[in-house]
Amino acid sequence: MATFRFFAYLDRLRWIKRWGLKRNVIEENVMEHSWQVATIAHALTIIRFEILNKPSDEFTPDEVATTALYHDCSEIITGDLPSPIKYHSDTITDAYKRIEDEAEQEILSLLPTPLQGSFRKFLLHKEIHPDVARLVKSADLISAYLKCQAEIYAGNQEFSRAESEIEHQIRHLNQPEVDYFMSHFVESYQLTLDELLSQHEADYSAPG
Repeated sequence: MATFRFFAYLDRLRWIKRWGLKRNVIEENVMEHSWQVATIAHALTIIRFEILNKPSDEFTPDEVATTALYHDCSEIITGDLPSPIKYHSDTITDAYKRIEDEAEQEILSLLPTPLQGSFRKFLLHKEIHPDVARLVKSADLISAYLKCQAEIYAGNQEFSRAESEIEHQIRHLNQPEVDYFMSHFVESYQLTLDELLSQHEADYSAPG
């Protein structure tokens, strides 16, 4: 019986560390980052559909979340290249994109042929719907911003400039769903468990 290594490769995302050029108080790997991006991208899409009344017939929140789960799969082969290097020059950026494209094709080839058609739109950046790609990229930026906040909150000023630059990028996305998420959800990320629970208790004990 033929065996395939696709999911075994995915499982190794847990060993790929992010933010390799910086001193980290809180280690982050690509697997946990991908899960966070997926939850945020899913939320952004629902906000867009339900709060902003901008539904789409071309994709669903579940499809956006799945795309986000797989958005960094090529790093199984390439590793996590820090953004300051990736975007240092057009030459480096173009070269990395070609490497990324090849890595995505290689990851896709690890699946049985009958499954590859269904996975292409999640694994190959060039085949992702532009609006889906935009939502995933926005979620990726929010995840990076939350990481910077967590490091600064832990006393690590190594991430101060990155936080400022990423916040600037987020504010200039001009995406109302992103603004909604930033306004309604981000502040609570730095609460302690006791603070989260105290608010939960207050909400449930309030009259009416």
